[in-house]
Amino acid sequence: QVQLVESGGGLVQPGGSLRLSCVASGISFSVYAMGWYRQTPGKQRELVARITGGGSTNYADSVKGRFTISRDNTKKTVYLQMHSLKPEDTAVYYCNVNLARLDYWGQGTQVTVSS
Repeated sequence: QVQLVESGGGLVQPGGSLRLSCVASGISFSVYAMGWYRQTPGKQRELVARITGGGSTNYADSVKGRFTISRDNTKKTVYLQMHSLKPEDTAVYYCNVNLARLDYWGQGTQVTVSS
């Protein structure tokens, strides 16, 4: 059974930093690409960052230079380090893995950037 559990969200002031974590179980973690997505009310879920099993990364243009995705295969954990946060980064952030063309999601963690 695939399970993804996110943590690390919260309220932060503009310009601040947060680190999100996602612990995976039920999969051969090191093999699969992992992604972070975010969603705000009334909008489609969008890809924020993705990291392959080999460590290659890609980012949404809106977060390049501010966010860093990384993974620790020994802990079956993927991270999203977020710096220079802006109010427009406010969203629910979800961890994702795609297995055999099926998407699996965590429960999400709320990030709110506000003064």
